[in-house]
Order: sequence, then structure tokens, then C-alpha cells
Amino acid sequence: MDQNTQAVSKVTVPHILERKLQGEKVTCLTAYDYSAARLVDDAGIEMILVGDSLAQTVLGYDSTVPVTVDEMLHHLRAVRRGVQRALLIADMPFGSYHVSDDQALTNAIRFIKEGGAEAVKLEGGTSRAALVKKLVESQIPVMGHIGLTPQSIHTFGGYRVQGRTLDSAAELQADAEALEEAGAFAIVLEGIPRELAAIITRRLRIPTIGIGAGPDCDGQVLVYHDLLGLTFGQTAKFVRSYANLREVIHQALTHFRDDVTQGCYPDESESYHWTSAMREQFEKDATRSS
Repeated sequence: MDQNTQAVSKVTVPHILERKLQGEKVTCLTAYDYSAARLVDDAGIEMILVGDSLAQTVLGYDSTVPVTVDEMLHHLRAVRRGVQRALLIADMPFGSYHVSDDQALTNAIRFIKEGGAEAVKLEGGTSRAALVKKLVESQIPVMGHIGLTPQSIHTFGGYRVQGRTLDSAAELQADAEALEEAGAFAIVLEGIPRELAAIITRRLRIPTIGIGAGPDCDGQVLVYHDLLGLTFGQTAKFVRSYANLREVIHQALTHFRDDVTQGCYPDESESYHWTSAMREQFEKDATRSS
């Protein structure tokens, strides 16, 4: 860890806001269980997101849409037990804030009280501004998320880059400004042109966290499994895999299989033993009883 990482014993919302003022980049990664949370936290990452991406990476759904509040809470509680330093943020899944603001507040409170989250994230811009304001007024920090919002996959017709036209770019800028005005402490910008992300980042007082939005954002977020090369199938253009753990794990598993089938595992050093006296006595008793 660098000196700045060591100096902060607990990352808070004010700390994230301060990093923007100081011109310091912010890092964020997803985590879905205790061990991943420990590893990410120990690495000095400022924010840990229990993302609804667990629907695909952990639960095997084909999109983020099916994951439920209870499933999110299950994983959030596991992550909470592994986090000491990072700011812990929980994704609000599809359907948890769409029926009414009261429903959204109830679910957000569950993430804070039952799951141990310190903030929640929800998708949408101007249309969600009033809800964001309500949550913030209820002492629940909110991270916004605009651009390519995976919960809108059916509306978009797939995972498509947003903000490619002048009109859509202007809408995204208005979305970002509305979320800031509503009290969001940060905004994820996903799947938008670098140039638009840079403009939005310059115009906001709150940090932007990019994922597929270029290097000019105030910070970056990646999915844990993508970063470590643990995903199946093709990854997005913006994903940089820092390791290929899928291959490492595959080799370890097949090595185990081969060792067992060939009688190489376990060996003498990996086995427990009687003393010679114990063995002789047992064999003597067994012979007598037979």
C-alpha cells in the first residue's frame, strides 16, 4: 500500500469526495464473498461494490435482472464480514426500487441495517433524482449509475454503448447533473465515449467512476472476476485482465484429479499415523477377536 492508503484507517463518503478535490484517483472493485472481500480490502481498494453482476458471475443467470434482494443480502453480509477499511456499497437490484419510493427506501434500509452496507447504488438519471434525494434525506448515501445500465438491457436491446449522438449525450450530461443535485456522492459512468465522460467529469463536483468510459474519470471500477480472468466467454472491450486465474485453477484441479487417480495423493507426509505399538496392539486384538 502507498502512504495515502496507509494514512486512512476507514474510507468514508467524505473521503471519496475529498479525493476528487485533491485530484486523486479512486479505485473500486466488486466482491461477492468473504475471501474476495478480504483480498480486495487488503489491497487498499477504496470502495467495494457488492454488485448485481453477481447474478452472472456467481449465480449463473444470463443477466443482472433476475437477482433478488434476498440473494443480494446473502452475499452482502458475507462481504461485510471481510471488509475492514473500504467503503462498502450495495447494488439495488432490478425491481427493488421500481414500484415506489417507499419500497425503495424500505429495501435500501435493509441493505444498511441487515447487510451492513454503507451506501447503495442504483441505476438511472433524471428519472431517479427524486428517489435519490429521498434516500439521501433518509441518511443513506447513494451512488448513481448512468450510461449503459445493465438492468435496462431489454430496453437497450443488448449491451450497447450509450451517448453516441448529440441528443443522447446531452441527456446523459443532464442525468449526471440531476443526480449530483439530488445528493449522490458519486456516479458510475458505464459504456459511454471517453470524450463525454471527460466533459461530465469536469463539470461535476462529485467523483465519476468509470467502467468502459475512458481514463478521464475520477476513478475506475471493474468486476472482480473480470480482473482476475475468472469469467467464461468473451469480455467487454474495456476489461483488462490482470491475471488468468481460470487457467491456474484449471491446472490445479486437473493436477488433483491425476494425482488421485494415479495414487499419488495423499502421500505418507500427508497422512496421519499410529505408533508402531498402537498398530501391533490393534492387529493383535483384531486377530484374537476373529
